[in-house]
Amino acid sequence: MAQLITHPVFAKIASSNTSISSGTKSIHIAQINNDQIVLVVGSTYRFTVDTPEDKGLVSTQATVAELLNEINAADGSTQQYQIMDKNGAIKSSGLVLDGDFLKVTAEDGKTSKKYSITVKPMALTGKLSLAKDQITQKTSKSITLFYTAGQRSPNATVQLFLPLGIQPTLENTSVNVIGRGEVKLRELSTQSIGRVGSHYSYSKVGNVVISKSTSGAVIITFSNLDLRPANGADLVVKINNVQLKDIGNYTFKAVYTTAKPEVLSSAGTGNETAILKVTKNISDFERVIDRSLAYQETPENYTTAKFKWAQVNNAKDIRLEESVDEGKTWSGSTATIDVKNAMAKIVNLKPNLLYTFRLLVKDGEQKGYSNQTQYFTGKMDVRNFGVNADDQQDDTQKINEAIVYLNKIGGGTLLFGKGTYLVKTIHLQSNVYLFIDKEATIKAIKGADAPEDTWFSDKKYRSGLSPTAVGPYSDPENYMTKQDVGHHYFRNAMFFGERLDNIKIIGNGRITGDGNLVNSDKVMDNMPDNRADKMFTLKLCTNIEIGGLIRAEDLWYDPNKDEPYYLDKNGSKNFNIENMLHIDRGGHFVLLATGSDSINVHNTYFGKNSTSNVRDIYDFMACNEVTVTNIYCKVSSDDIVKPGSDCALGFTRPAHNYKVRNIIGDTNCNLFQIGSETADDIMDVCVDNIYVLGANKAGFSISTNDGAHVKDIHLNCGHTGTLHSRSKMYRTTTPFFISISNRGRIIGADVGKYAFTDNGEKHNELLVKNVNIGEVENIIINGVDIAEVYGGSSYGNANNRWKAYDGTQRKATPIIAGYKLPDTKTVEGGLDFKLPNGKHTGYVKNISFTDVQVLVKGGNVASDTLQTPPELGVGQYNVANLKVQPAYGLWARHVMGLTVKQSAFNYEKRDSRYAIFLDDVVGAQFLDVKTVKPIDNPSLIGLKDASKIKLENVLYYNDDWNKSPKLLSNATQLKGN
Repeated sequence: MAQLITHPVFAKIASSNTSISSGTKSIHIAQINNDQIVLVVGSTYRFTVDTPEDKGLVSTQATVAELLNEINAADGSTQQYQIMDKNGAIKSSGLVLDGDFLKVTAEDGKTSKKYSITVKPMALTGKLSLAKDQITQKTSKSITLFYTAGQRSPNATVQLFLPLGIQPTLENTSVNVIGRGEVKLRELSTQSIGRVGSHYSYSKVGNVVISKSTSGAVIITFSNLDLRPANGADLVVKINNVQLKDIGNYTFKAVYTTAKPEVLSSAGTGNETAILKVTKNISDFERVIDRSLAYQETPENYTTAKFKWAQVNNAKDIRLEESVDEGKTWSGSTATIDVKNAMAKIVNLKPNLLYTFRLLVKDGEQKGYSNQTQYFTGKMDVRNFGVNADDQQDDTQKINEAIVYLNKIGGGTLLFGKGTYLVKTIHLQSNVYLFIDKEATIKAIKGADAPEDTWFSDKKYRSGLSPTAVGPYSDPENYMTKQDVGHHYFRNAMFFGERLDNIKIIGNGRITGDGNLVNSDKVMDNMPDNRADKMFTLKLCTNIEIGGLIRAEDLWYDPNKDEPYYLDKNGSKNFNIENMLHIDRGGHFVLLATGSDSINVHNTYFGKNSTSNVRDIYDFMACNEVTVTNIYCKVSSDDIVKPGSDCALGFTRPAHNYKVRNIIGDTNCNLFQIGSETADDIMDVCVDNIYVLGANKAGFSISTNDGAHVKDIHLNCGHTGTLHSRSKMYRTTTPFFISISNRGRIIGADVGKYAFTDNGEKHNELLVKNVNIGEVENIIINGVDIAEVYGGSSYGNANNRWKAYDGTQRKATPIIAGYKLPDTKTVEGGLDFKLPNGKHTGYVKNISFTDVQVLVKGGNVASDTLQTPPELGVGQYNVANLKVQPAYGLWARHVMGLTVKQSAFNYEKRDSRYAIFLDDVVGAQFLDVKTVKPIDNPSLIGLKDASKIKLENVLYYNDDWNKSPKLLSNATQLKGN
């Protein structure tokens, strides 16, 4: 008989330890001594969306609840805490005062200790952390530090104290200040501060000095920083080519000093310290993440893994080991190892297993085992984390825990299988993909995260189009008032990500706001649990994919079935669209991406299940390298694809390199629009194959309103790939609206109110005084068929897909409109300012239309040839502000370089206006153009202050298409000049 062996069971002895430390959330604790706690006290500006404008100055003194939440037992035991006043009375609420005590009762319930509390004027503790907290001895590695100040301030100073052995220089070290972009230290003082007006108090991002302490350790001092905006880490400092010879712990420290509302410095303790561990063995072994912007599942997707590490000295024999029981047992892996380049690859892993990997170095200085890294070889089911998916219970917390777990093991794919998942706010993480399966629905519920607290209040301006409202300009430095309210709050969303890299939301399931995402500009008037107005918010993120399952075919539209289809290679229509991600009821924004780069959105169907509660679809504010492909929107109330640039980050950022293809939709606004937010430059935008089903503003709109240079915008030039079809525009108030105004909503802008006349009409409104008029140039539009030119979107009409034109709907001519300030003689008292560049007029330059076929409704009377649309301006930059145009086919004002060729302009019903009207147009040529001259208008083309007009092979019909064709010469049928 086998002998039974028993082991005694020892009860855990309760700790008698009364030592405490500050926790990871501590911001009020400056120091903990043997029997004393030092707390900070000071003031700052902090506004919630409800704070009155004069109540933002707040004390930073800790409350009882805050202090109790910031203390931990030094040994991890369970302690009890009580705050007592100087007389020994227990305090359950209120402020912690100088002279109070903290009583700590140990885990044993017997031992206790009192700590006296001292309160000193200091800044709230910031947060310092390392991207990687271990490196390998004697290897060349970059060290990245993240630092966030504990409170906001203008003109702030930050000092980083580095351990001995780390030698940063102005050349080998870079910094990214509040997300403005990474630059070498030597370039910081010359880094662009973005587009600003002269009333912004900063002329540079900041200054930097490298010095040494008496011990020889390096101090990096950053000064003159505007840390009022909060965009995640305030400083990201990267020191390249670091080699540390000695193993051990290296301590980093940070301290910052505020300037307003009072001068305060932080303690440089607790969370303002970080420790880097230098090891003899390899400690930077990590899995290489697939960063492809197009998720395509193959059998090898999850059964192949790649790894990398820093190159080590004199090691020739390195092996990969694996474990499938989280490190309890190990075996050798059949892997390809490249010792020279410090890389490894393993294939044919078993699916749906959690693997742990490590390196075994058999020789050399780093002999021994490396750190470990993990990989799950499949999609990890979110239900494994206790998620219900029953359409009854809130799954938010468990989903967020699952995302954090995947991020900690190096990334992976989280599977949302069949079921309905109720969520408030999902916190996205780098390298974590969310896969929504076909029978899965993620549904928003009330109670999303609150909008973030801010240094400034936005109550002076949250929305509006008034030409006399001074709210956006009352404080030139308040970046919160430079755009509508939905743009500058980010956390009140269904999905939120900030300063993340490599995230995906993909699949062919459904995501719905379910009526719990608000689409009104008055969202902040709602109860606190009903202030979410965005589905996806991505702030300063990179490498993003949102969409269905990738297909190579192009998406197009069948008007008979009123449904999209894919174009098969043989040209047939494939109505199997089961690969598409379905999204509906997205609130103010389905996607608000701000300052984010390398984005791919694709293969998505909007509004299949519901067309309510949706406004903007894709808003790309100050984003670069964006691809938008195969999008169908049944109907929305605002723009479907919108590149722009605003001030919501606290600075502006240019946008460029967009490829937009196969966009089909109906909208109460514009299908494609650049603007209206144009605080910085927008360039290199290529759009191919759009199908406008309805647009109550414009099918294709390009505007600059805030001083931006908008340049190199192409429609149907084939830059995104081979053109499969002509673009189509139906039921648009105007097919094209290409415009300039000088709204000037940028940081540092200044305005004045002026009384003036515009073509005899009196105005009394704002003019921007210190922001240059923006520029629009190099616009190419090819291959477009346009008909049913009236505001005929089906938005708001659930019972009638499209209402036929009955004469009541708004309609406008294709429009190109630059902008001109009023002449000083028309202004009461004259103009008392000049813009910085001295230019009085903003011209649209170098615009070309080729093979554009326009059929308008017509019906205007001859007296409309006398119409003179007003200039655009502050609060007046939409199609409707231009009222009636004097031409039916094309109206252009303040244009330099206009080319129209191989195009036609026609009407359904006689329109007695000019076919084309040119007002202050310099250099226009019309080549191979066909049009119709109404019988009651002797002139085909109207001119006003136009010059250098060239006509070649311009043919017109008499009153009706195909009736009595005649060629137009330069000397006939022109009116004006």
